[in-house]
Amino acid sequence: MHITDFSLDHFSLRGKRAIVTGGNTGLGQAFTLALAEAGADVFVPTLFDDGGETAALLARTAAGYREQRVDITEEGAPARVLDACVDALGGVDILVNSAGISRIADVTEFGRELWDPMVAVNLTAAFEMSHETAKLMIPQGSGKIINIASLFAFLGGLGSPAYAATKHGIAGLTKAYADELGSHGIQVNAIAPGYFNTPITEESRSDPAANQRIVDHTPAGRWGDVADLMGATVFLASRASDFVNGHVLSVDGGYLVR
Repeated sequence: MHITDFSLDHFSLRGKRAIVTGGNTGLGQAFTLALAEAGADVFVPTLFDDGGETAALLARTAAGYREQRVDITEEGAPARVLDACVDALGGVDILVNSAGISRIADVTEFGRELWDPMVAVNLTAAFEMSHETAKLMIPQGSGKIINIASLFAFLGGLGSPAYAATKHGIAGLTKAYADELGSHGIQVNAIAPGYFNTPITEESRSDPAANQRIVDHTPAGRWGDVADLMGATVFLASRASDFVNGHVLSVDGGYLVR
């Protein structure tokens, strides 16, 4: 491509088909809306019934939207999700592995009963979804896989060794799949959100000391809003990032540099 060929159309997702796991709640809802605003049709496998909230948000876009109520940790579920997406949208061009859970406990109390579900949702499901999606993307010679990591892909993380371990694992999975799939025209990258204003962080935000500690450590001087993630999502899903592969993009207000 010559530099004169570049235009803002490279950020357009018109005609693209996307899967966003857990895409009707929390950060996942922002990823879904970002892709839809850029023109993609979106398919959301989820366990959560949002009462039609996400569908209503997308109604102002021209995007098609489908949900599938499914537990992606069940045996064979990722393959069924891909089949359902192909049936609904005709194919898949973008996968966002957004579904995730976090359990907090003291290290001496954090046993397998907390570890195993987090590994299943945060890491194994992302691997299986990527594995099944790659089978469709390789023959078409194109595709974008975006994994959702965290600051804790770089840090330790008090209270949840499983969260830190799974997010480190997501970073490794991203790099391994980028290496495997790059020659097929498929880019695999990750977004590592910092501290965001979501229901899952309400306890920390309502604790004055914890809230101030996070704000003081963030050069931007505030918690992230979910909208802060939307531009990065569109970029990594679009033609504009065709030569970006295996990257973990921190969207953290500068938290990691302080």
